[in-house]
Amino acid sequence: MNLKSKIREIPDWPIKGVNFKDISTIIEDKEAFRYVIDKLLEPYQGQKIDKVVGIDARGFLFCSAMAYRLGAGCVMIRKKGKLPWKTIGQDYALEYGANTIEMHQDSIKPGERVIIVDDLLATGGTMAATVDLVKQLGGEIAGISFIIDLVFLKGKEKIKDYPVHTLVEYESE
Repeated sequence: MNLKSKIREIPDWPIKGVNFKDISTIIEDKEAFRYVIDKLLEPYQGQKIDKVVGIDARGFLFCSAMAYRLGAGCVMIRKKGKLPWKTIGQDYALEYGANTIEMHQDSIKPGERVIIVDDLLATGGTMAATVDLVKQLGGEIAGISFIIDLVFLKGKEKIKDYPVHTLVEYESE
């Protein structure tokens, strides 16, 4: 499947100069969605995975399907103030801003093997912050998966100590 052809590109959104990669077109297409889940799971087949961590909000869509297929739990990383229980948080920089993410402090137990998934890797700030949260709770990162890697932003450099799996790469905006 030519996955890149299934991704809608929206110029100058959310700010001028950014060419937004819209994956709603993948989710809406039942064959493309199934293909993406299957491909995201490939590197983890036969491994013991305890939790799949999805990043707010598009990561949730893939996290839940992957966790179901692996027989694992699904953990949500949310923007600050969105989780009702005791949390741990981490500040991070975005391609065009800054934010804080949080997770429940009891979401991951020490020694649990974890996959982290999100739709897109840009500068790597969100994923690096997520890695820090998982490590604070004692999780062992089995891998990190994305549908899209914006290679020109060099986000992989921030998470280079972990296996990173991507499905589509863009060399330029």
